Amino acid sequence: MAKNKKKLKVIPLGGLLEIGKNITVFEYGDEMIVVDCGLAFPEDEMLGIDLVIPDVSYLVKNKEKVKGIFLTHGHEDHIGALPYVLKDINVPVYGTRLTLGLLQYKLEEHGMVADVVLNTVNHSETVELGAFKIEFIRSTHSIADAVALAIHTPAGIVVHTSDFKIDYTPIEGEPMDLARLAELGKKGVLLLMADSTNVERPGYTMSERTVGETFEEIFMNATSRILVATFASNVHRVQQVINAAVKFGRKVAICGRSMVNVVNVAINLGYLNVPEGVMIDIDQIDRYPRERIVIVTTGSQGEPMSALSRIAASEHKKVDIFPGDLVIISATPIPGNEKFVSRVINELFKKGAEVIYEALADIHVSGHACQEELKLVHSLVKPKYFMPVHGEFRHLKQHANLAQSLGMPSENIFLMEIGRVLELNAEGAKLNGSVNSGKVLVDGLGVGDVGSIVLRDRKHLSQDGLIVAVLTVDSDTGSLMAGPDIISRGFVYMRESEDLMEQVKEVIKTALYKSAEKKKTDWASKKNFIKDSLRDYLYEKTKRKPMILPIIVEV
Repeated sequence: MAKNKKKLKVIPLGGLLEIGKNITVFEYGDEMIVVDCGLAFPEDEMLGIDLVIPDVSYLVKNKEKVKGIFLTHGHEDHIGALPYVLKDINVPVYGTRLTLGLLQYKLEEHGMVADVVLNTVNHSETVELGAFKIEFIRSTHSIADAVALAIHTPAGIVVHTSDFKIDYTPIEGEPMDLARLAELGKKGVLLLMADSTNVERPGYTMSERTVGETFEEIFMNATSRILVATFASNVHRVQQVINAAVKFGRKVAICGRSMVNVVNVAINLGYLNVPEGVMIDIDQIDRYPRERIVIVTTGSQGEPMSALSRIAASEHKKVDIFPGDLVIISATPIPGNEKFVSRVINELFKKGAEVIYEALADIHVSGHACQEELKLVHSLVKPKYFMPVHGEFRHLKQHANLAQSLGMPSENIFLMEIGRVLELNAEGAKLNGSVNSGKVLVDGLGVGDVGSIVLRDRKHLSQDGLIVAVLTVDSDTGSLMAGPDIISRGFVYMRESEDLMEQVKEVIKTALYKSAEKKKTDWASKKNFIKDSLRDYLYEKTKRKPMILPIIVEV
């Protein structure tokens, strides 16, 4: 029988060398499927940017080939970009009940529910789309209904773990289906793509249930109101807060828009078990003694506009901090957020609250596998090739080292970058070129209209300020009729720098005359000459480089 010469292409468009915006394309012949489609949060230098989504121009260019999008779980870094991407590539979306429930809420916010086909898939079910058979394998993570995927193709089987940990005592449902991973390993797996987030941590990730035990201990000893901040999507953590509240006779109120949305979806779909009469509206918290109240809120990352940050700053309309309140921050700061979290903790302490954070108690466990769990998955799946995913370069490199320590040849491990194309089949694997990829910045309603030049200008303005010089000139002779009038923003305070501003006016006048002498007749050349002269003068006097905007009005 002739061997199949066609190759499977694996193309990550996000989620490598970064944390967030996970998306991978699998292409075989004229057919493509997409796994996950997430967002990332902006870095510090992305001034004014709300969200970062992957560049999917390669998919848009090949939209007739895209058969479907498959989601592994409902976290923002795996589903958050879909409302933007589905506007350009409207294909069916496949996921488990909770994942699609959370996505539906997002699509409703964007007014898109009627336009998108959502297909619910249960654990152990397989979806056939052209050359692809996509098998959903039960997994455990820090959100319910997470899955790993086995993607069956004519070139071979790809196992994509997505985010996972091996939790033998999960809060909801059954443990990860390790037996199925072992079966696939016996059958022969061409490529393993595995979560690298916690590869630097030895041992095992603790079970989510250990957090519940800590909560019970804290609730038992608490004598005032309790506030628990966690990720909105961490339904398991919210369930454990509710369980502890029920045990110690407290009412639970939910605070923060995203937390309210997720809790509503989880209750409606049966993923949160809340006994009758336990949940109260946030408006009702003053009707009960403080020692009988628990508030579950967003803001565990200290995000400036989140509920906990506004509560700490006394800017929240419905919740204030009282001396003696106990605040539990049940999350680890994402790298880069440490200073925000620290600021919130300090503000809470200043208001007389007691604050328990991860350094003080076992109030958070990760949703990602540590080294021993990763070794187990590698040993069960026994892949021919390996691509570490989900992590910065150091995570991917350490995961590659771990695979090598288990006997995987280094030439069979691919440390990928977004946009690179990995081609493989049973006979071999190689990198072959790259496709368009990168970041698309979302600012308000604008998607992609803020690029590197706009960000550079924002950075310039934030660091050195702005000077606007307005001149009125005679359109026939080019001579100055009025001005220059100077407007300074973020550079110097004009009333305290009157001498400097007078000198600035003289520099501009001189530059205008010199530009005429040098036969710079078009206004663009005159503006550039004025800008260059003023920039040199200001740097000499102040060692600063404000943005300079000359405006010439012809009369």
